Amino acid sequence: MGAAEPDLYRDTWVRYLGYANEVGESFRALVPVPVVWASYGVATAYVTADAIDKGRRAATAHAQDPAQATRVGVAVVDTFVWQGLASVAIPGFTINRLCAASLALLGTVTRWPLPLRRWATTALGLAAIPLIITPIDRSVDFLMDSSLRKLYGAPGEPPAPH
Repeated sequence: MGAAEPDLYRDTWVRYLGYANEVGESFRALVPVPVVWASYGVATAYVTADAIDKGRRAATAHAQDPAQATRVGVAVVDTFVWQGLASVAIPGFTINRLCAASLALLGTVTRWPLPLRRWATTALGLAAIPLIITPIDRSVDFLMDSSLRKLYGAPGEPPAPH
């Protein structure tokens, strides 16, 4: 029995591209806004590529299955929605609000010069990234299991007949 092939989007350095927008949000106080938006472009490209990859894998795995198109569609939608929430939308919003609040708070409670407050905010945002990943991933799993996945069952499985 051979070892399973590593998933390029989940088991290699490519996975870190999904965190690009969190890094962009951390640096928002220091860089022009188009740089932040570009980081969202990188993260969205990662999410899209992963969804396409999971669709291709489902197509290969279910080549002889009459429900192949449904299985591929479910794999693509499940991956895109999960990654969109867990890798882009929720962590981006979380880091954005954390950095905005910390910059405002530092302005209120310290006499630090603005450049120092901006760098401190950026450092806080970067430091928070590893801390938010697991709780967000688990929350998105719960959300998906409690909603969308009830419509179509497990990822890659066709919807149950009603």
